[in-house]
Amino acid sequence: MAANNHPPLRDLDEDAALRSILEGTATETGEKFFAALVRNLSRALNTHGAWVTEYLEASQRLKAIAFWLDGQWVSDYEYEIAGTPCAPVIEETRLVHIADKVVELFPQDPDLPSMGAVSYMGVPLLDIDDKILGHLAVLDTRPMPEEPRLLALFKIFAARAAAELQRLRAESRVREREEKLEGLVRSAMDAIMELDHDLKVVLMNPAAEKVFQCPADQVIGRDFNLFLAEGDRDKLNNLIRELDERPEGQRHLWIAGGLNVRCTGSETFPAEATLSRFEIQQKTFYTLILRNVNERLKAEQKIRHLKFEAEYLKEELKALHNFDEIIGNSPALKQVLQEVEQVARTDATVLILGESGTGKELIAHAIHNTSRRHNQPLIKVNCAAIPANLMESEFFGHEKGAFSGATQKRDGRFALADGGTIFLDEIGELPYDLQVKLLRVLQEGEFEPVGSSQTRKVDVRVLAATNRDLDKAVDNGTFRVDLYYRLNVFPIEVPPLRNRGDDIVLLATYFADKFARRMGRNLEPLTEENLQRLKTYNWPGNIRELQNVIERAAITHHNATLNLDRALPESGAASASAPGDRVENGFQMIRTAQDMLKLERQNLILALESTNWQVAGKNGAANLLKIPPSTLSSRMKALGIQRSR
Repeated sequence: MAANNHPPLRDLDEDAALRSILEGTATETGEKFFAALVRNLSRALNTHGAWVTEYLEASQRLKAIAFWLDGQWVSDYEYEIAGTPCAPVIEETRLVHIADKVVELFPQDPDLPSMGAVSYMGVPLLDIDDKILGHLAVLDTRPMPEEPRLLALFKIFAARAAAELQRLRAESRVREREEKLEGLVRSAMDAIMELDHDLKVVLMNPAAEKVFQCPADQVIGRDFNLFLAEGDRDKLNNLIRELDERPEGQRHLWIAGGLNVRCTGSETFPAEATLSRFEIQQKTFYTLILRNVNERLKAEQKIRHLKFEAEYLKEELKALHNFDEIIGNSPALKQVLQEVEQVARTDATVLILGESGTGKELIAHAIHNTSRRHNQPLIKVNCAAIPANLMESEFFGHEKGAFSGATQKRDGRFALADGGTIFLDEIGELPYDLQVKLLRVLQEGEFEPVGSSQTRKVDVRVLAATNRDLDKAVDNGTFRVDLYYRLNVFPIEVPPLRNRGDDIVLLATYFADKFARRMGRNLEPLTEENLQRLKTYNWPGNIRELQNVIERAAITHHNATLNLDRALPESGAASASAPGDRVENGFQMIRTAQDMLKLERQNLILALESTNWQVAGKNGAANLLKIPPSTLSSRMKALGIQRSR
């Protein structure tokens, strides 16, 4: 075993160690993540070994998921916890740090002497209900003095390992539920058939093959009406229409008198049957169960239960990834998503424009996730949140001693995004003197860290976003015109919520369900009156404001009904109080969303007529209205405004 002459742990560069471990594990999941974690953890901390385990409660043993020791992998490592330094970690669910003489303290552990162990540190991996999942540990062949920074770093990656272990177990439960569902359908004594919305056969179990006296490949994909006696075809279609009109939770029925079914070339035979309707991903399907009614109803109930559990576990798995889809189907949003699809596969710079709270960051995520760089990091920078005197260092990094407080070399955000994407949020807040350096990165793909004379090359795709009028900022001299045109390669205008029509209903329903689950409450669906009030409110804070309003309404609910009277601002309540228009103090009062669009259209036409229909430029309508020309063009298209010929 080679001697370890590395510096002691109290001289550890914790930022470098943190960065090394993050970079080494950022792109990995599952078992590859654990392997990358222990290898990079051991190297970064300069320890002899590191391992992560799964706790086998029934046998009181630990099974290594990944074990890195003395520069090599240790395979199939499993051991009883009794008599080992891992025992107090698991039994007392606490961090255990033994700085020296671990062999003397645990003489019953047979593996410590052969590993040359002198010091040990382990931390438990806990589930969300504090149940032991396993542990993360390191050992060294030299004393390991107590170092608070080391302990904090160690706990950070223990938490990340616990989250990954939870995710893997959730995936396993999803697979188990899906396998159980398939096994249930295949092993049922009743014949089970799944039909699509056109009544074509999608699935049939072995019992159905037996009932129809023919193999599945002769039935699947064909119209089920072909397997019914002529008199029963109208009967089934009438029952389908009845199911479609029933409310959720009542879309199942017993088919009185059963059905007369047959396979091609066979005689018809009577069969008792039940029919149910369900939806998956907005597609309608029907389940037809034939023969014994009692066993059939029991199987149907079990199928629904397993499907619900599978979907629930998928939602848990999705929550671990912290990912939400973009919600909406309005023409304005569809236009944005079409533009995202068009530009995502390129490396073009994208400028995302829109009011505060419209979801510009979600659009940036959508572009990155569907780009060729989706397996590389997306580094986010909020230009408004970084002090001006630190922004250059944050962007481009710095050398040790470059300025007061620069005690070590540090990579900037562009270096971290090399090969991937950087998202510059609130780009309009970027200081003027830094804009020229950003322009160089965009044009040449190179920069110098603060305090360094060496040029560094990077391959970074830039996405930028702002709620400011950059045209006006250029005119005012606060934003460089060359940087503006370099960023404005492919502008995407994210529509405000007030211009997205029924998307308000979809988003409000989504948020209501989300907060109801989070609070453990059963809330009634939004009423038509509530939906109308939400649609007529102007939403100056856009989606972020809508989310806050729905959360307040859920917190202050009355008898499981969302309390919009308490949550919605007075202007929103007033706008929905009564239909029609009226004039007060010389001003026209707006009562509906249609009225607002009508007034907006009239205002835009007046501005265009006053500028002889010139859109851009100093004398254009966009400058008169104090909005970007792209925004004016988008609104003209949405409102159907064209100059008369």
